Amino acid sequence: MKHTFTLLIVIGIFLSCSPAKKLTHEKTIENSSEISLENDGYSYEKAIVINEKNETAGIRAEYAWLAKNYPGYQRKMQALNFYKKKPYDILTIITANGIEKEIYFDISKFYGKF
Repeated sequence: MKHTFTLLIVIGIFLSCSPAKKLTHEKTIENSSEISLENDGYSYEKAIVINEKNETAGIRAEYAWLAKNYPGYQRKMQALNFYKKKPYDILTIITANGIEKEIYFDISKFYGKF
């Protein structure tokens, strides 16, 4: 029984770490603006660039990306950080299979624009 439980944990970790499909552009759910998906969002260097013109649309685009890439996720926390003089939203989520992840969004194109 103990080995079965350990095996299930290892399988869950393996599945959650599998590389996400790389996309170059995606339409947001609620509008026609584009999101540049050059990276997977697992660090500042691989942050997902949001190409929106104001904060309302930008935040909506972040959540649309999460809903598409992590269906059934739950939001745990959201933080604003600056790295190399650029603003980033870091969203901590719990995936549908219970794994906590931090997803980094480069929000420099819409940060502070209302």
